[in-house]
Amino acid sequence: MSSLLRFLCRSLLALMALAAFVPAHADEAAIRKAIGERFTDFPKIDEVSKTPIPGLYEVRFGTDIFYTDEGGNYLIEGQMIETKTRTNVTEARIAKLSQIDFASLPLKDAIVWKQGTGARKLVVFADPNCGYCKRFERELQNVKDVTVYTFLYPILGGDSPDKSRNIWCAKDNTKAWREWMVDGTAPARAMGQCDTAALARNVELGRKHHVSGTPALVFEDGRRIPGAMQSDQLEKQFLTAMRKPG
Repeated sequence: MSSLLRFLCRSLLALMALAAFVPAHADEAAIRKAIGERFTDFPKIDEVSKTPIPGLYEVRFGTDIFYTDEGGNYLIEGQMIETKTRTNVTEARIAKLSQIDFASLPLKDAIVWKQGTGARKLVVFADPNCGYCKRFERELQNVKDVTVYTFLYPILGGDSPDKSRNIWCAKDNTKAWREWMVDGTAPARAMGQCDTAALARNVELGRKHHVSGTPALVFEDGRRIPGAMQSDQLEKQFLTAMRKPG
């Protein structure tokens, strides 16, 4: 092959690569502009990326996923399923985005209790007035060899902040928490001075990780799962967490 021909081939490949590169950025800009102008109440778009479907783009707001065309003219909310493996692509993407580095969590701000050896670890964001949290706390009594770190997360309104303060400031806050959540015994009113800065930090921590409901569970491998679950389901999640390094 002559030098000229090689040069022309390289130039053609470079032009093809440039042609493929520019529209992607043009599409992203068009999508950001269209959605930003037409949905002024939406938060700022964090990311626009191509999907496996030609012409379909993923638009990410935090951990919320939408889909759109290359011009941002249509916005789709729903699940994308890859039919060959029946993989829920949307669910897998959100799970990855929702992961939390377990080692980075400020466990000193949590209420801690242990059952058995305490070898397995679980973090729970919980509101003292959350019915599902109470159900889950009772379910946890059936789980062996676990250490539970509960971040008081009073987001349901009412007297949730007051209850959280009373529990956190109790002489034995683990006992106060479990008596309230399992037995229904209300915590005594906190008297005197008490450092409640941890409760404010918990709220900020939850907001940082987009925790919008309780209970929210975090396993050692970083997976976050919303909602309560039964003890047998929890055991399966612990097994998964052990198989996947965090």
